[in-house]
Amino acid sequence: HYPLRRQRQMCIRDRLELRSRLIRVLVCLGALSIAGIPFASEIYAFVAYPLLDILPVGSSMIATEVTSPFMAPIKLVLFSALLVTMPYLFFEGWMFISPGLYKNEKAFVAPLMFSTIILFYAGAAFAYLVVCPIIFQFFIASAPESIQVMTDINQYLGFVIKLIFAFGIAFEIPIATFLLIRTGVVKKVSLIKARPYLIILFFVIGMLLTPPDIFSQLFLALPMWVLFEIGLLISKDE
Repeated sequence: HYPLRRQRQMCIRDRLELRSRLIRVLVCLGALSIAGIPFASEIYAFVAYPLLDILPVGSSMIATEVTSPFMAPIKLVLFSALLVTMPYLFFEGWMFISPGLYKNEKAFVAPLMFSTIILFYAGAAFAYLVVCPIIFQFFIASAPESIQVMTDINQYLGFVIKLIFAFGIAFEIPIATFLLIRTGVVKKVSLIKARPYLIILFFVIGMLLTPPDIFSQLFLALPMWVLFEIGLLISKDE
């Protein structure tokens, strides 16, 4: 019975350690959120810049709900704090799993986790710096002359947050492809043969993760396809 008791003690210890690490992440998230509240207006102005920069003269963003001027910046502060906390979340995850890894496994997993963080932020930056300005420019240019473009701040915030998270996740495709092939879950040749079906899947994912317009979906699906091809190039069967 001693091995069984020992195993239970280890499970309890692991659960307690995992809980303590998650609590530290939540404390960090809360602290960053509180620290960001005084700068909520500045943060919202920064995020709204891609739209404000191209709005026609005389147009502006509006609030259609009584609580929107207060709640929209606060939601954005929480979202920004979550983005900033993500590297710390990965660090705590690494500190939790690394004691159970062999030296060669650590040499493999550590760069992988670092690449995951970099790719997520690259996807978020691509959405903010490239996709958002192009989409907003197209929509504003498409508006009839009789319509004055005045976007609701809550609608804008939801649109941008969805795009940023969608592109951040989509940019993880090379890592996912590399892991699937490296761990032997699927052969590289099988993924190559399944390429037409995966391309269709990328467009379906683009439809589900982005706002309901064809341009957002294309801007997500096409990079996913390119990133998948990059994942194939850097991968090889074990």
